[in-house]
Amino acid sequence: MELQLHGKATLVTGSSKGIGEAIATTLAREGAHVVVHGRDPEAVDYAVEAIGVQGGTAFGVLGDLMSEADVDRLIDEAEARFGPIAILVNNAGGSGPKNDWETTEPSGWTFTYDRNVLAALRVTTRLLPGMRKVRWGRVINISSGAATMPPPTGPDYSAAKAAMNAMTASMAKAVAGEGITVNAVSPGTIRSAKLEEAFRAVATDRGIASADAPWGEIQRGVLPLFAQVPLGRVGELNELASAVAFLASPLAAYITGINLRVDGGMSPVL
Repeated sequence: MELQLHGKATLVTGSSKGIGEAIATTLAREGAHVVVHGRDPEAVDYAVEAIGVQGGTAFGVLGDLMSEADVDRLIDEAEARFGPIAILVNNAGGSGPKNDWETTEPSGWTFTYDRNVLAALRVTTRLLPGMRKVRWGRVINISSGAATMPPPTGPDYSAAKAAMNAMTASMAKAVAGEGITVNAVSPGTIRSAKLEEAFRAVATDRGIASADAPWGEIQRGVLPLFAQVPLGRVGELNELASAVAFLASPLAAYITGINLRVDGGMSPVL
């Protein structure tokens, strides 16, 4: 399917590795001009080079999204290279130190909220005026299944992602008549390098399989310990990235304000 993304200036935050890199690579493959963002210069350069080898167009920017000055600078650099950003994927974020309801501290909640919600807010509010001016734009917030199915641990992260879902719904209504769509995507258990490493460690520790066993054997034995996924397997990065690419395209013009769960049927929420 032709997604009509050729030449669309796109910024994917936190895209030097993992889910963000997969999204950036997929959008570039579809013809978008992608700005790769991260904090590690080597990782950003590697991701940009990998996209270029595959025939895509990419440019790297560095910056801490918890800093207003960094956000202003990296957006100026991005738009100086590719012009006004038409597609924004707010992927950067993550959780802080592991905590539960006995150890969680207000300072940790402040950090996690800033790292996820306010980071996305800083970038989005900088780019929305440009999208409004041309009456076209896409904002996609990468949320989490923890927002709607919060586990007993990591309450700060679940709350922050729930806030991103609410932000998505509100913003979608505010710009609905201006050619701009705003959606959230909530990944379930997705096979990143970090997840595979964790699965292999558990398989070894529990005697389920050897550390170098085929991935199929690893996930069959370990996945039920992590999550009950009706499809019975871990999602692949390209499956998640393809969903994001569709929402970013002109073909998804009548979809806005949703939370698309890419989780193999794990969520019981309609």
